Amino acid sequence: MSDTSVIPASLAVRNLFEDLLGRDVNVASGDPMTADDLPTGTIAIYTDPSQQLCAVCGMTLSLAANAGAALGLLPVGAAEDSIEEKQLFPNLAENVFELFNIFTSLLNREGAPHVKLYQVIYPGQNLPNDARAQLLALGKRLDLLIEVSRYGKGKFSLSMV
Repeated sequence: MSDTSVIPASLAVRNLFEDLLGRDVNVASGDPMTADDLPTGTIAIYTDPSQQLCAVCGMTLSLAANAGAALGLLPVGAAEDSIEEKQLFPNLAENVFELFNIFTSLLNREGAPHVKLYQVIYPGQNLPNDARAQLLALGKRLDLLIEVSRYGKGKFSLSMV
């Protein structure tokens, strides 16, 4: 990965969420996702054109459910049911996939290799070891607590290679 890759600013992340969800979004510095968050988290793996790992981005189940419901203009109860059942319902998962795909726009920089969404891992699926290690590693990362107005909040972690 070129050293021209940079971690997006928290303001850029907030603006992307607000633009996509069409509602207020509060973003604050947060704790990184932990190994305990991963089994129920939704994780996006980003690669360069040679399919080398570039970045791993994760959302806790609560953030994925709330953002997925808000993006789909679904009632808050849809997110609450998903969180209570500890799974991301298919309609919410589809919306979160789109959110991760659009998030790629914040990872691409002029002069750097083109970053693309390679795979999304949903709650209950196995996270590849290299992606797991990268998401939990120290280094180039952004950890936020994101709150979607009228829905709820959760952890957002981005770790770049």
